[in-house]
Amino acid sequence: MSRRVAASDRLLIALDVDGTLMREDETIGDAVKDAVARVIEAGHEVTLATGRSWETAADLLPLFGMRPRFVVCSNGAVIMQRKKGEYTRAFVETFDARPVLEKVRPFLPQGSFMVEDADGSRHYTEGMDDSGWRLGDDDPVSFEELGLVPASRVVVISPSHDTQEFLEIVESMGLHQVTYSVGWAAWLDISPQGVSKGSALERVRSWLGLPTQNLLAVGDGRNDVEMFELARSGGGRAVAMGQAPDAVKDAAGEVTGTVTDDGLADVLNEVAGRRAV
Repeated sequence: MSRRVAASDRLLIALDVDGTLMREDETIGDAVKDAVARVIEAGHEVTLATGRSWETAADLLPLFGMRPRFVVCSNGAVIMQRKKGEYTRAFVETFDARPVLEKVRPFLPQGSFMVEDADGSRHYTEGMDDSGWRLGDDDPVSFEELGLVPASRVVVISPSHDTQEFLEIVESMGLHQVTYSVGWAAWLDISPQGVSKGSALERVRSWLGLPTQNLLAVGDGRNDVEMFELARSGGGRAVAMGQAPDAVKDAAGEVTGTVTDDGLADVLNEVAGRRAV
């Protein structure tokens, strides 16, 4: 049985989901499950820092035995808090998506668009429901209707472009009034300006009363860079998965194995071995 860490050694461990905790086919390695259980048993605060909405992240917590006080969703635009066993929205940041939608569409006229609002509802155009997103039972809406609700995030996909071509298109857009990241495929995720996994984790860290040096962030995507920068700025650790793009690895400064090889388990098992005497 693991011995629990001293309060001063307790870590806030922020884990990306897709490509970190879960493989591309959404399977989970037994080694990763065991390692997550081990660091939780040792007394660390283990949570998710994901681009997923709460509605698609919530079911993951029991799979890993997690009961964190706070969960970072929607790339930092939403922070959920556990109170009396139930999670409620502790923080939601929204913005007027109309200007950015109108700016992006001419560059990606064949793209599909989705807006997530403050309560997690999703409004999307034709084609988005064919992309693998779990969008519920609502029907697609017109592009013009997307801008009618305050948005916590905007997602744009364009399967006709490869990742490098898509990156070049996005860089030419001049998206200066929002925070954005590009996923593995031709997938653009846009959040309110200044909002990121990093900004949300800074709130969570402060609410928990833990120093930044006690932050460990693990991820594999461009939307993880800000939380890596936060961790490293205060003496914490940032670890990129082995399959991450080079720019993401550089931001982390530390690299583990790929998600296929259960690289996260190596990081967490190392942490679990550092127990108080």
